[in-house]
Amino acid sequence: MMRKVSILGATGSIGQNTIDLISRDPKAYDVVALTGGQNIAQLAKDAIDLNADVAVIADENLLPELRAALGDSSVEAAAGNQAICEAATRPADWVMSAIVGAAGLAPGLKALEQGAVLALANKESLVTAGPLILGTAKAHNARILPVDSEHSAVFQGLAGEDFDTVERIIITASGGAFRDWSLEDMAVATPAQASSHPNWNMGQRITIDSASMFNKALEVIETKEFFGCPHEMIEVLVHPESMVHALVGYNDGALMAHVGPADMRHAIGYALHWPLRRKLPVERLDLAKIGQLHFRDPDLVRYPALRLAHEVMQAGGLSGAVFNAAKERAMDGFIEGRIGFLEMAEVVEEVMARLDRRHINAEMTLDTVSKTDHLARQTADAVMAERH
Repeated sequence: MMRKVSILGATGSIGQNTIDLISRDPKAYDVVALTGGQNIAQLAKDAIDLNADVAVIADENLLPELRAALGDSSVEAAAGNQAICEAATRPADWVMSAIVGAAGLAPGLKALEQGAVLALANKESLVTAGPLILGTAKAHNARILPVDSEHSAVFQGLAGEDFDTVERIIITASGGAFRDWSLEDMAVATPAQASSHPNWNMGQRITIDSASMFNKALEVIETKEFFGCPHEMIEVLVHPESMVHALVGYNDGALMAHVGPADMRHAIGYALHWPLRRKLPVERLDLAKIGQLHFRDPDLVRYPALRLAHEVMQAGGLSGAVFNAAKERAMDGFIEGRIGFLEMAEVVEEVMARLDRRHINAEMTLDTVSKTDHLARQTADAVMAERH
């Protein structure tokens, strides 16, 4: 029986890797919906190749171009955020949530409300609204599977184990573009320098997040939300080779490490085939050839985002929404040349201080998350304006 699948964020790297896996066994999948941001050519090509029911572009102004690109195919065209949410409500067995940023939350919730398996690559969903998204999954008997390589690794490391025996969860970080730079050099780093990763070719924003460790800060918060563990249990190690993705430590002293190539198709494929484990087209590591793996503790002076993540987890409520929105606007400011690289964390910390418990203790709903996100962005803009 063919599985009905949708890919939200089909034109990004996670979406493209998902399509790569699905395309290798097309008779097994019935593609319902593909959504994208602005890359009309890629979205239309994939929708036609996979015979999707509908293709949705986020920018409403691009709808005529999408229709033209789809030509006389049978694929329906739609545009706008409401259309993306509607696509997420279409019946599907498995939905990839790979839309970048806070925009991925609402469509992910819609998919969960249909009882689908949600393969979650959108970090911001759990960071900004963890209890909401997990509660929605439980209420609709839906399942969330992690797609971030670190969380997939933890998930696999916990398979068949009693979580009460877990003492620590360690997620690894490459260290990003500036892992060996001095603080003085980091202070004057340019967006172009921050956008060049030593290990991978990724998009600009995720690469800058890697350099600042804000991506790892988000993943620490995700770990706490997804696995329901206390924040003190979560550790981060800088691991330049990026081959050990996470480790789970148990009460008998054992460490279960997930080791594999830096290829997102593993985590995607694991979520796609779960609970089965099937053959994937990824590199098989030659450990003898690799020879050595290196680990070191992160410097919290260089990477204050990690400290801020623990403050978010302690505060709870809507603090994750504040943190994420402030981080996104601070990065905008860095890319636009309004603030320096190291100032991003300073802006985020100031926004967190200004939006205190009066703002973060409201009931968590999609509306309050959205309003808090908006308020935090406004506050971040004000903070950056005051600094310069």
